[in-house]
Amino acid sequence: MDRASCEFRFYGELNDFLDSAYRKRSFVHAFDGSPSVKDRIESCGVPHTEVDLILVDGEPSTFDRRLRGGERVAVYPAFQSIDLGDIPPLRPPLRNPRFVLDVHLGRLARYLRLLGFDSVYSDDRTDDELLAISGAENRVLLTRDIGLLERAALVHGGFLHETDSRLQLREVLDRYGLQDRIAPLTRCARCNGLIGPATPALARGRVPAGVLREQRRFSRCHDCGQVYWLGGHLARLRARLAEVGVWF
Repeated sequence: MDRASCEFRFYGELNDFLDSAYRKRSFVHAFDGSPSVKDRIESCGVPHTEVDLILVDGEPSTFDRRLRGGERVAVYPAFQSIDLGDIPPLRPPLRNPRFVLDVHLGRLARYLRLLGFDSVYSDDRTDDELLAISGAENRVLLTRDIGLLERAALVHGGFLHETDSRLQLREVLDRYGLQDRIAPLTRCARCNGLIGPATPALARGRVPAGVLREQRRFSRCHDCGQVYWLGGHLARLRARLAEVGVWF
């Protein structure tokens, strides 16, 4: 029996996942049976979490639409600055994104926490544990592991194209529209707990004696007890992140 086929075209950064011969052009994709659009998108190497809009013959499609052959499928990346109007989203929208990060993204987790974003991270969690946290707590799973993003149980995920942690931070801020939500030193970089005001008496013994003499304002993590103060480290952080276009 002859195989069926359809025409695919991927847009924007989705091309990064394709073999070079298929990037930024339409191509014929052959298949057996009547697979779902989601199945064929991922067979091309594109995780479903990276897709925000699918058009089949010019009409919006869900992931579970079955292909029969002869269709034209256009696939657009997540969070593009286009007005989708009344088109229903492919997944439930996130009004206030929270994150869980895979084991290779510890420095990114620290940056996100320092800027006030709720970011769960541990360097010893398995893929199944990450998926469970993402689902149970409605968190975006950030990773560079394409296979992890293709897991059927995952609803909200984000692939990081960059390898430098500061550029990854820029990616996350842009993709989820978080620049205006930055609230520095409101979360603990060590444990993700919330930070609140602390007296010099509470800081005594937890900070260097010189800092205690020079500083009068301190903050302390409600969970792990880590003490923070507005010293030169904040200025250095601002300068380091400003180099990649992150200002606060």
